[in-house]
Amino acid sequence: MSVASGDERGTTERVLTLLGLLQQRQVWTGPELAARLGVTPRTVRRDVERLRTLGYPVHASQGVGGGYRLGPGQDLPPLLLDDEEAIATAVSLLAGAGGAVASAGEAALRALTKLDQVLPTRLRHEVRALAGSVESFGAGGRTLIDPKTLMTLARACRDEVEAAFDYPSGDELRARRVEPYRLVASDRRWYLL
Repeated sequence: MSVASGDERGTTERVLTLLGLLQQRQVWTGPELAARLGVTPRTVRRDVERLRTLGYPVHASQGVGGGYRLGPGQDLPPLLLDDEEAIATAVSLLAGAGGAVASAGEAALRALTKLDQVLPTRLRHEVRALAGSVESFGAGGRTLIDPKTLMTLARACRDEVEAAFDYPSGDELRARRVEPYRLVASDRRWYLL
């Protein structure tokens, strides 16, 4: 096993920092990235090329409003989270573990376990203290919703298209066509506005 030299370690850390910056916002100009990283725009171009070699789809555009942006990839890239983001993610996963979306609880617990494995020790203790202090009443009394149905309705809201479904009214089911605006999660139920 070889030990990375100071230059290699510096380059690796800089490329990972660049990846983290690209995940923070939609577009960065070359000079903005160079200033944040403390390097020249030429070094930024080289580091972007290193990310591309590793399989990250970094897109570049020139001119006014141009810059670098991280595009969607074939695989989910590693996320780089700062301390506040890591704790907020853990809190959200803890809340999701007792949520009203069918099978989301197990997925949230699996994700929380993965997050716990990679958290720095200082944050791991904080998150474990939080996890040990929070109790969930689970889905008892909640109306569970199928994640596929939830995503279908979320897409209908986003795309501003009609949705059709059967709605119980008295003793019968009636067909409904709606123009969804938003989904609202409140206490134990989901609402479609």
